[in-house]
Amino acid sequence: MADRIHLIGIGGAGMSGIARILLAQGVPVSGSDAKESRRLAALRALGATIVVGHDAAALDSAPSPLGIVVVSTAIPETNEERVEAHRRGIPVLSRAQALARVMEGRTGIAIAGTHGKTTTTSMLTVALQSSGADPSFAIGSELQSSGSNAHLGSGDLFVVEADESDGSFLQLHPQVAVVTNVEADHLDHWADSDQIDAAFVDFITATSLRGGYSVICVDDPGGRRLVEAARATGCTVHTYGTSLDADFRIENWRGPQEGGSRGWSAEVVHRGVRLGSISLQVPGRHNALNATAALAVGMLQGFPVALVKEGLESFTGARRRFEFRGVVNDVRVFDDYAHHPTEVVATLTAAREIAGSGRVVVAFQSHRYSRTEAFAEEFGQALALADDIIVLEVYSAGEQAIPGASGAVIALAAQQAGAQSVVFEPSWSSIPDRISERARPGDIVMTMGAGDVGMLVPEILDRLRSVGS
Repeated sequence: MADRIHLIGIGGAGMSGIARILLAQGVPVSGSDAKESRRLAALRALGATIVVGHDAAALDSAPSPLGIVVVSTAIPETNEERVEAHRRGIPVLSRAQALARVMEGRTGIAIAGTHGKTTTTSMLTVALQSSGADPSFAIGSELQSSGSNAHLGSGDLFVVEADESDGSFLQLHPQVAVVTNVEADHLDHWADSDQIDAAFVDFITATSLRGGYSVICVDDPGGRRLVEAARATGCTVHTYGTSLDADFRIENWRGPQEGGSRGWSAEVVHRGVRLGSISLQVPGRHNALNATAALAVGMLQGFPVALVKEGLESFTGARRRFEFRGVVNDVRVFDDYAHHPTEVVATLTAAREIAGSGRVVVAFQSHRYSRTEAFAEEFGQALALADDIIVLEVYSAGEQAIPGASGAVIALAAQQAGAQSVVFEPSWSSIPDRISERARPGDIVMTMGAGDVGMLVPEILDRLRSVGS
């Protein structure tokens, strides 16, 4: 049997997926995480040995010999287990390095981009499954249909969400690269937009050098820059979008009927050949783009278009991506991971389509002080699309506070952008009451952010019930 692999922060979205695949490969797995979670419970059921809390002794939590330690970017150099691994001379791999190892020997399809990569990875996975393939996959969230974020398939394909936040996507070695968009973000790691652009060019050219191809959204200004740079070096690039020069072009976008929760559809044309209409169960124009990227890869990999489309039409979403959480007294409650201004705009635009004549009430929690500092004004402008806005304090994600980077600054920016009803609420426990006071029958309530704001949803639903009783 292979030596044990120990994952520090095993409960994270990416790390838990790697753990699932290692366990399916028969590798002994141990790990640690700061707090208990449903992901830890699921991994224990699969055979992992997991300790809650970080301590050097966690490396010896299982009897099998320890061969490798895996850490994510969130794990500091000072972590007790990481320090102990170095002291013992045990190899320490990054999450991306570990993911690259489990992908070895398979045809990798990596989906990258500032926004949309989780949904696009999920859509492609479901589309390939619908087409008769059994791909391996590792996604940054759980599929609604299966409840899993990773799987070791019997087929040759390995679909993976590639994380650009810390540059780790450059450690993967895919044969197919998808880029949904390229925007400034994670400026705590990247110096500026030019450095981000250069990293994506490296990602695409490395894929080309392996004999692969790329699929890039040409509607996005950063994506178009990337296409031009990649083609200038001889890379094989296929484009998608609503632009007239897109290889896979979206036409005749149609949203739902007034207040409907379904009914988004679009037609796709590939270089003059009509591929027919796709009807989606997930909302918004951004998801039509994501679906077109998945359709393009499926078709380019040789799968029948009809089967790929069938899979896309069956896709019901991923956890925390416009996730429907319940309805009380005709108030529909959704939870979303949007944590960049562009994502907030896309999510609230889709919410507006669903709400019809109802209002959109949003509770927004910014993620990281560094992102808040960089985009406070843009967040305010994006949130102004909602009718009623509650801004929480920033979720630190381990960062030190930055003076002037707070939820109050975002709330002020929303007011300056024309929002009619906006309040900064620093008290976590007050949010459910704030929402229940505002929500009316026919409204949509959105909890939004990459932190822990989604944990408020059960209490919000309870408050709405008590108000209506």
